[in-house]
Parts: sequence; C-alpha cells; structure tokens
Amino acid sequence: MGADLLLDELVKQKVKVVFGYPGGAVLPLYDAIYRNSFHNILVRHEQGAIHAAEGFAKSTGEVGVAFLTSGPGATNAITGIADAKSDSVPLVVFTGQVTTTALGTDAFQEANIIEITRPITKRSWQVTTAKQLPKVVREAFKLATSGRPGPVVVDLPKNVMTEFVSNSTSLVQTAKDPLKMGKAVREKLVEKLRKAKRPLLLIGGGIISANATQEVRRFVEKHQIPVVSTMLGLGVVPKNEKFFLGMGGMHGTYAANMALAECDFLLNVGSRFDDRLATNPTEFAPKAWIAHFDIDPHELNKIIAADLAEAADARDVFQQLLKVNFELGKIDQWQLQLQNWQKQYPYHYQQQKGVIKPQEMIEEVGKLTRNEAIIVTDVGQHQMWAAQYYPFCKPRQLITSGGLGTMGFGLPAAIGAKLAHPETSVVLFVGDGGFQMTLEELAVIKQYDLDLKIILINNHALGMVRQWQDLFYEKRRSQTIFDKQPNFLGIAQAYEIESIKLDPNNWKEALADAFSQKHCVLVEAPVPQLEEVTPMIAPGSSNHEMFGIK
Repeated sequence: MGADLLLDELVKQKVKVVFGYPGGAVLPLYDAIYRNSFHNILVRHEQGAIHAAEGFAKSTGEVGVAFLTSGPGATNAITGIADAKSDSVPLVVFTGQVTTTALGTDAFQEANIIEITRPITKRSWQVTTAKQLPKVVREAFKLATSGRPGPVVVDLPKNVMTEFVSNSTSLVQTAKDPLKMGKAVREKLVEKLRKAKRPLLLIGGGIISANATQEVRRFVEKHQIPVVSTMLGLGVVPKNEKFFLGMGGMHGTYAANMALAECDFLLNVGSRFDDRLATNPTEFAPKAWIAHFDIDPHELNKIIAADLAEAADARDVFQQLLKVNFELGKIDQWQLQLQNWQKQYPYHYQQQKGVIKPQEMIEEVGKLTRNEAIIVTDVGQHQMWAAQYYPFCKPRQLITSGGLGTMGFGLPAAIGAKLAHPETSVVLFVGDGGFQMTLEELAVIKQYDLDLKIILINNHALGMVRQWQDLFYEKRRSQTIFDKQPNFLGIAQAYEIESIKLDPNNWKEALADAFSQKHCVLVEAPVPQLEEVTPMIAPGSSNHEMFGIK
C-alpha cells in the first residue's frame, strides 16, 4: 500500500524518528507504523510536532520529519512551519488529506493546506497516486536540504495511502553542486580586504547550515580578523576567542555594535541583515565597503545594498579564501580599540542580595554544564539573557526561534534536541508566558523518560513586551502582568516530573542538585519582575546608539 511505500522511502532517507499525531485522514499511515514498528514520537499537539522536528533538525543538521492529520491537524502546524521557513530549518511535513474524490467539497476535516502553506514553504506537493510517492519523497528531502534549507509539505489524500502498488521505479538522487565564489569575485574581495584598516567579519546561521565552522575558525585564526555574530551564528566562534566581539544588534555587545558602526570593510557571510541586527538600514555600517555572500540570492541587496553581493555557499567562500596567501594591512590599532571596548563595556547586571538574577543563573548553568550543553530557549527576555551570558563554544549549541520569535517553541524543541542527542546535556530556558503555550508536551518527556533540565524563569510577566511598554509606552503595562498564575510545581507533579522552586538564599546549591539528577527536573526560578535586557538599541536607531551601557 501507499503507506508502506512511504515508510520504505523514509527508511531509505535514513530517517531516525518522526514526530506526529494521528487522526482520521492518516489512519492508514499510522496502521502502517504499527505493522512496521516505525519510530514515531507521539506529541500532544501538532504545533509541538513541528517544533520538536525543528529541535531535532537544528541540533543535527538533518531533516526533521512530522506526520499530521488533515484539517485542524495540518493547520495547527502552520506556526511551526512558518518558524522553520524563517530560520532555514530543513523539514518535511506529511499532512493527511481527505480522499481525492472528496477534494473541494468541504468534506469533514478538509483544508486546502497546499495553498495555506505555499508562502511559508519551499514547496508544497499533493500526491494523487501511490506511484508518485517515491519520487516526491526523494525530491522533498532533496529540496528541504539544498540551497537555503527550509520546510516542505507533502499532502497525502487518504485513498493514496490505501492504494496498492505493484512496483515503483527507483530514481537515483543526485546532489546539486553548491554555489561557488568565482575567481574574479575572490580577487576583488581579497584586494579590498588587504587595503582595509578596520576590517570586520559578520557571521550568521548560514555558516552553521553550510557546515563551515572549521573553515571560519581557521580564517579567523590565520588573519586575526575581528568577528561579530548574529544570534543564530553563536557558537561558530567560541565566546572566549580573542577576536570574537560577541553578538551584534539590538541586544548585542557594545564592542560588536561599535565595530559595525566604525569598520571600513565588512564581510557578511550567512547573515541576512535582519532588522534585529541592522536596526537602521539607512545608517548601517556607514563607513564600510560591504561584501555579502548568501546561498539565497533573494537575500542579496534586499535590506542592505552591498558593494559586492554574490550567491555562494558559505563553506566554499572560506575554503577559497584560505587557499589564497595574503596578509591584512596593519590593523593593530583597530584590534586594540575593539579590545578596549570589550574590557570597558562588557555585558553587566547588578547583583542583589536575596534576589535571583537571571543573568547570574545562566552563568551558573554554564559552569554546571562545563559550557558543553545544548541550550534551548523559548522567546523573550530569557532568550536574550541566554544568548548574552551562556558561553557558547560550538555550532548547533543554541536552539532557538530567531526570525519568527515563536513563544511556545522551547519545550517541544528541547524534546527534539534531546531525542537527537540522548547522551548530551540539554537545558531549556523558558519564560512563564511561553511555557504555558506548549506545556502539554511534558507528557512526552515523561513517556520517553527524557533527562531534560527545564529552567522556568518566572517574573510573573510577559517580560520583553513589558520592557517595551515601560520604555516606549510610558509604562502602560496593558495585559503583560500575570496577577494570577498556575502552580507550576503542581503541573509538573501532575505529569510525574520532579520539580523545585529555587530559594534566593541557597539557589546555587539547589540548582547544582537538580543538575546532578539523571532525569527531568523542572526548576522554577523566581526573578525580579522589572529586570531588563540591556544594552538595547531602540527600534529605528543605529547600531552605535545603545543605551543601558555600564
């Protein structure tokens, strides 16, 4: 049957796990899962399935796979699919559908998922015969991973899953050569780089997608060029690297943002100049000759008009640059200036006796995990504090929702990351707002006995939204303070998950004890409600116009 044929193709694609939720339109598929003992993780909501698949994909570089039923099952996944599109996450999402004879009749649980997902996928297919399945599945996996990675949807009418197929032709999958940087482009780039007095390298998540980390590190070490990262590029260059200036943009370091403002040469590879980095595009890197390389040609000259803009594979860019023997000009003064900025204006927070500061707690988690944990975050203040204060030292170490900023991402994504890396410490930082959006996935943690450490940063508020209200809306805190909250420890108990609430007087000892356990622990950390993420650049301001500096 078509369902068995689909599972056979997934085995050929070396799919290790699928995240899914059954329903009427995918009953034939789930019957095949039962008969073939295929590894399906039963989530508790379809949004959780997509975020878990994202966590798996982001932490491994492999394709995340999800099975969903038709109608509401498929539409519940829209947020996750849009999130994956924004962050270039390779996913193949299989959605059930009513029979081909019922299409267009508004049948029970029918939704036109092809048209709904068209703007948020690389492509959406609807399979109409079982014989099409092998070819479509292969093309879907190839498309999800080629070029700029992203999500693909394959819609499966119910009768296609029950159709018998005598045989099917097997097509050989051929990989497309990555886009390469031409010789003339390389020579022009090297010429400008040689003459630069204040050069700067900007790296983004595209470096990680291209598996170019080692090439970037060799390039930085060879030329001792200063480096700024986007949030999704954190870990490519270790935090303690001498010439790593940290994260740039709205909540970036002073040194990183000043470097962007003062550099005379900017090489951007794998970053799309989004509005959290280029906070004022008209005044971004105003003194720099800008080169921009991205695998997606649509990102070139979209926000920032570069002097040199080329579609190219990030790994090839650095491989070619490493082959050329050249030296930078005298940039000693530039390096010294940047190092002085780093020393004078580091990230900072004010410690208070009898108060748990979220920044200090994240630093403590770094010590307890020896900087080696996979860190998953939800979205909000805790996300920025994690990006600022956890000492990331390797790629795919930070799993977060970047472009779409999806609250509720964290818990299911942590499940996906842990299933992908059962022997690695996985820590989730989540706020009290986002936690309540997908907390039903605690059942998955218990069912599969996952050793996750969940740090619930509880400030009784939608912290980042409240911060913006205080800064830009004269402290009119409309609907951002939680006057009434559930008993989070009681919720954990209902799911049979161990939980503790930190006492400000001995929280470090209690945290260490939680991390010594070999099972999931929910750690509720009460933090000051009005704690802010600093430094910050106001919307529309330039990179050098930061406030909240020490």
